[in-house]
Amino acid sequence: MLLLDGKLVSQVRREALKPKVAEFMKRTGRKPHLVVVLVGEDPASQVYVRNKIKSCEAVGILSTHKKLPTTATQAELDQVIEELNQDPTVDGILVQLPLPGHLSEIRVNELISADKDVDGFTFQVLGHLWAGSPIVAPCTPKGIMSILEHYQIPVAGKRAVVIGRSNIVGKPMAHLLTMADATVTLCHSKTKNLRDFTSQADIVVVAAGRRHLLGREDFKAGAVIIDVGIHGTGQDQPLVGDVRFHEIEGWASAATPVPGGVGPMTITTLLENTLYLAERKNGLV
Repeated sequence: MLLLDGKLVSQVRREALKPKVAEFMKRTGRKPHLVVVLVGEDPASQVYVRNKIKSCEAVGILSTHKKLPTTATQAELDQVIEELNQDPTVDGILVQLPLPGHLSEIRVNELISADKDVDGFTFQVLGHLWAGSPIVAPCTPKGIMSILEHYQIPVAGKRAVVIGRSNIVGKPMAHLLTMADATVTLCHSKTKNLRDFTSQADIVVVAAGRRHLLGREDFKAGAVIIDVGIHGTGQDQPLVGDVRFHEIEGWASAATPVPGGVGPMTITTLLENTLYLAERKNGLV
């Protein structure tokens, strides 16, 4: 079984990104600039934000951390977003999720300018994607396509199943596979007889958010399996995915591990999206 090493693909793509960032600086006199907005004190979000800022710095992208208290109102968050939309020195805006319960994620996705939406979550950017004319694509699905491309796994003409229908992973994943000429079925929590679909698929992307949901008997021999899930199993225990990985070794033709599969490519794609939006704003693409 071929191990689809997202960490390796991430390293390769980040090295390729560095000279492109340097060329942007040479042509514009400044670094691409990503602003990350964090509301509140969620520990996991703080770790994610630190990792994003560190990753930006490693490839030469300027990253600014804008922090708001948990008590920030919707109006205060709206004002911050509007100011960043209007700031010509800002190329990308990322509002770290989840937000405190009194704030609206939908409102955020309405407000962030499509020209600065590095996450690819705003309604305008998703509309461009559904229309087949993407500005950028959400980072996790686009990162998965990069993994498939790196390992030269054919997609055109293949049967693909995507499990999960979120706007962050499932729906855009299905659309990117469709754009790559796969024949795609989108399954979800209300799908009956899920195995009937997965066992016929050449490529299965599992983003169900349920620990160890699927195993060997759910896939046909030789399938390519992409596991988006990540779950903690307790203190000092390894992370696991939606797929029982130990069962598919020797059965699948290729699969992503958890951790080290899809995760590293999500942040790398964020960096790529930031540079692309900066180039686009400056008429360089």
